[in-house]
Amino acid sequence: MWLVVAVALLGDQGIFPELAEKTTLEALPPVSAAWLRLDTAHKLVTVYDGDDAVWVASTTATNEAELRAALPSLPAGRVVLGAPKRSEDRDGDGIVDALDILIGAKKLLANGAQYISNYRALRYPGGDVPRTEGVCTDTVIRALRNAGIDLQRELHEDIARAPRAYPMVKKPDPNIDHRRVKTLLPWFVRHWRALPVGTPYRAGDVVFFDTFPSKPGPDHIGVVGDRPGPKGLPVVINNWTDGATDAEMDLLSFVPVTHHFRVR
Repeated sequence: MWLVVAVALLGDQGIFPELAEKTTLEALPPVSAAWLRLDTAHKLVTVYDGDDAVWVASTTATNEAELRAALPSLPAGRVVLGAPKRSEDRDGDGIVDALDILIGAKKLLANGAQYISNYRALRYPGGDVPRTEGVCTDTVIRALRNAGIDLQRELHEDIARAPRAYPMVKKPDPNIDHRRVKTLLPWFVRHWRALPVGTPYRAGDVVFFDTFPSKPGPDHIGVVGDRPGPKGLPVVINNWTDGATDAEMDLLSFVPVTHHFRVR
């Protein structure tokens, strides 16, 4: 029987650390090509399904025998000893980026920022609007920051490197460019794995939506959560519109998806 995972026990080093006490990960999802990473330095076990990390838990086990004894419900599969590569764990806390992004998004549910759309002058890098407010892009910005990915800086530097990839940006502005859905899209195309629409979703994926089909291109964005919604598809953690707060919603069942990305 799988139990939820208390984030406070995982050693997460990301945003809003006091909210780790209020944040949990759901039970292990079904896996078909499982293998395990036992990271004794961070006291974590990560379950992978093929190339994708899908679940993490704390453990004091130091070898496979101890791990199997402590968590007998772990799926069969090879056990790899050692911490993840830094390219897979940008903030070095032992939690693979995809799951770190999920944790960041779930912390935002406890934070409860209200949907408020406005222009604010931000520090650079690492700038953020007040944590009591945000729009859909701020949900993704904060979730990625939990994994050590600063979209403000990443996007600003990418615009400087490849301005032709961002034809919508006439004059770069690190206060607002990363907070616009259409400006974020080229960055994800260039730096994350683009998956065909209809590919099964993983927790921590980023999804772009078209909420106004009469207008071209996506206009909304969110992070895929780790529990199913009423229609069986995963919920999406997002900040929907005026009057809303960061919340889990069953968007995948009724809002058209334009783009689906997974961290490399």
